[in-house]
Amino acid sequence: MKILFLGDVVGISGRSMVLSSLLSKIKDKKIDFVVVNGENAADSGVGLTEAICKDFFNCGVDVITTGNHVWDQKETTSHIEKENRLLRPKNLFEPSPGKGFGIFTAKNGTKVGVLNLMGNVFMKKCDDVFEAAEKFIKKYKLKEDYDFLLVDFHGEITSEKAAMGHLFDGNATLVVGTHTHIPTNDTRVLKGGTAYQTDAGMCGDYDSVIGMNKDNSINRFLKKKSTKHFPATGEASLCGVIVECDVETGLAKNVENFIYGGELKNSH
Repeated sequence: MKILFLGDVVGISGRSMVLSSLLSKIKDKKIDFVVVNGENAADSGVGLTEAICKDFFNCGVDVITTGNHVWDQKETTSHIEKENRLLRPKNLFEPSPGKGFGIFTAKNGTKVGVLNLMGNVFMKKCDDVFEAAEKFIKKYKLKEDYDFLLVDFHGEITSEKAAMGHLFDGNATLVVGTHTHIPTNDTRVLKGGTAYQTDAGMCGDYDSVIGMNKDNSINRFLKKKSTKHFPATGEASLCGVIVECDVETGLAKNVENFIYGGELKNSH
C-alpha cells in the first residue's frame, strides 16, 4: 500500500504540472491513494474552485486538503458542503461549512482516514489544534475505524508541526506539514511507526518567493510597490512524500520525499 501526498499547489504553474504529470507518476510509483493540498491552486494563488477540484479528481487525486486560504474563493463555501472529498481544517471555529475529516476508499479497497488540521501560531484564529488532535486520537483508532490515517497539519512554525508529529506517533500512518511551501529535509519514520515530514513543500514554480513572482515579492519587502502578490509562472516542481504502509499495523514501513520537475529536479 502506497500513499502519495503532494504539498500546496500554487497557481496555474503548479496546477498544470499536477494535471499533466500525476497520472503517470501514480502508475510509475504504484500509488494506491493520493492526497493534495489545493488551497493555493486558483489562478491568483489563493483558494480553489469547483472546476479545479474536478480537474484534480479526474487526474487521480482522491482527497483535497486546504488551510487558511480555504475560503478565498467564495464558491468554495457552498461547494465544500456537497463535495466530501474536499476538506477544510477540522479545528476551524464552528459552525464552518464542510468537514475536516473523512474516511475514503483507496483503489485497493482499503479505508484511508484523512484529517486536516491548522496551527495556532501566526495563523488565522481557530480552535486549539492540540486539544482538537487529542480529542480525535481518543475518538478514532487506527485499524479499527480505518486502515490508514494521513494528517495534513497546515502550520507556520516548525516546532508546532514537530510536536504534532510526536503526538500522533503510533496513531497515524503519516503526519505531514503544509503552508510554508519549502520542502524540509527531515523525512523519516518516528519511533512509534508514524511517517513524518515537517513541510511537504509546494507544487509550483520555485524560481519564486514561495510560489509568488520573485521581483514583485522583493519590491514589496523593499516597500517600493503595493502590488498584490501574484504567482510565478515558470515550470513547476511537484513536491511531497510517498509512504509505504504496513497493511497489518496501519503504520509506515518507509517514507521518502518526492520531488519531480522544475527548479528542484536535480537536487534529489
